[in-house]
Amino acid sequence: MKTLPVLPSRSADGVVEVTCRGADLLDHPLLNKDLAFDDEERDELGLRGLLPPHVLSIEEQVALELEHVRRKADELEQYIGLAALQDRNETLFYRLLVDNIEEFLPIVYTPTVGRACQQFSHVMRRPRGLWITPDDSSRIAALLRNARSDDIRLIVATDNERILGLGDQGAGGMGIPIGKLALYTAGAGIHPSLTLPISLDVGTDNPDLLADPMYIGYRHPRLRGDEYQEFIEEFVEAVNLVFPHALLQWEDFKQHNAIRILDRFRHRVASFNDDIQGTAGVVLSGLIASLRILGEPLHRQRIVFVGSGAAGVGIARLVRVSMQREGADDATIARAIVMLDTHGLVFAGRTPLDADKLEFALAPEVMAYHGFAGDGPFDLEAVVARFHPTMLIGTSGTPGAFTEGAVREMARHVPTPVVFPLSNPTSKSEALPEDVLRWSEGRAVVATGSPFPPVEIGGRVRLIGQANNVFVFPGVGLGAIVGEAREVTDEMFLVAAHTLADFVSEDRLAAGAVYPPVSSLREVTRAIAVRVVCQARDCGVGRGYHDEQIVRAVGEAMWYPAYPRYVPARVPV
Repeated sequence: MKTLPVLPSRSADGVVEVTCRGADLLDHPLLNKDLAFDDEERDELGLRGLLPPHVLSIEEQVALELEHVRRKADELEQYIGLAALQDRNETLFYRLLVDNIEEFLPIVYTPTVGRACQQFSHVMRRPRGLWITPDDSSRIAALLRNARSDDIRLIVATDNERILGLGDQGAGGMGIPIGKLALYTAGAGIHPSLTLPISLDVGTDNPDLLADPMYIGYRHPRLRGDEYQEFIEEFVEAVNLVFPHALLQWEDFKQHNAIRILDRFRHRVASFNDDIQGTAGVVLSGLIASLRILGEPLHRQRIVFVGSGAAGVGIARLVRVSMQREGADDATIARAIVMLDTHGLVFAGRTPLDADKLEFALAPEVMAYHGFAGDGPFDLEAVVARFHPTMLIGTSGTPGAFTEGAVREMARHVPTPVVFPLSNPTSKSEALPEDVLRWSEGRAVVATGSPFPPVEIGGRVRLIGQANNVFVFPGVGLGAIVGEAREVTDEMFLVAAHTLADFVSEDRLAAGAVYPPVSSLREVTRAIAVRVVCQARDCGVGRGYHDEQIVRAVGEAMWYPAYPRYVPARVPV
């Protein structure tokens, strides 16, 4: 039998030994059952009298917690209530989330988590994870050893600078790693004791936060330049030293840092950036599902990206890989992908032009091929008029970036426009789904980054699929952990995209949705993880499982939130 606290791994008879008892047991969120402790456990573990006499099943507890949360009319208050439950009884929190994932996904993550990040200094009740600042530069490894477990397998770390579409949220950005890891546990079954959220709090340039006397973060301007790079370098070295088996997910770093950090460290530590690669995987999946409607291969599409930050570049990179796997040559791919930023069309020789965008800047011969002459600037409507895109993808964080004129012009040349306004939260969406459908006379395939209700148009109800990264990152993460991957490759996100697309039923596709329902998350995650373990093995960066071992290994790694039977730990002789 496994001795707790840490990971409640059951013995063959389903019994777990615990080392704490009484009030200490009730105060341990990973072990606490609240009123679900049975009479025998109450006697053996010193709980008699500390709890009301009635014993509840976990199903009854879930029903009671649903009452509590649903009484709160405000989504932020629901977020706070769920966080309080997580702080008290993690098994019950995750059971509630697993059983009601469609209802509570928008609460524990986008869009409500954005409000929580903005108000974090005022709504945080109990700190979670680790907080590392520049003052800790010489002792990061020591801080990592303070984590609640010495066997961390999954870290989500942020420097808080690009929280959703809300920008620099300072210490409030910690809401994102906490939320992402909650989804890892709910979707992939990675036990919470194996996870660690980390805030790399290098300061903030948000004047509202610095002016707030209650702000809990590092009250300094953001660390930049060489000092910032040295800080990240030490952090990676410390992770490799203290948690050598951990997967590291970079989260919500601003564009230049995000791309630079990913490219610098992806071969030195098992890691990926969800905003770049996870977003790419889920968006590519939506495009692949859309191709079933269009009846054409990806390399025959003309794709416009509005927004050439980390997300846009990440999607374009994976689209390029997918086109290459279809056999498209470099010239075909170069003519198929067009990007815009705040200065308009991205093309070689334009000033200004960030180095991060050079790989997708149109060469002069491609500009001429599409009929662009002169130095521009070329806005979206000008690009649509010349390029005649079949797919329009928004990662700009600019509400209204998809104008009526641009969408109508696109629909003039394309029978089934594919339009993905992906920026979140909802207030940042490039266009509303109902507007896109109206401007395209109901012909567009629409997916969004935030959840939107169905739209009725032309006597039909159209479902709006949500390109939510939760469909991809839990499966990739679980697969990388089970497969003991030394590196997270682009191919893993490619197989994740195809696997996810396979889960879109013909009925949902006919109704306009290019993603499966969130209720299928665990099933999707399991399938993606299996494919990722295979991919890690086949490309030589993971454990050499036999095929028949992989499905079982993934299944055994997926924790389901249920209470084990507790007994007091035996005293060693």
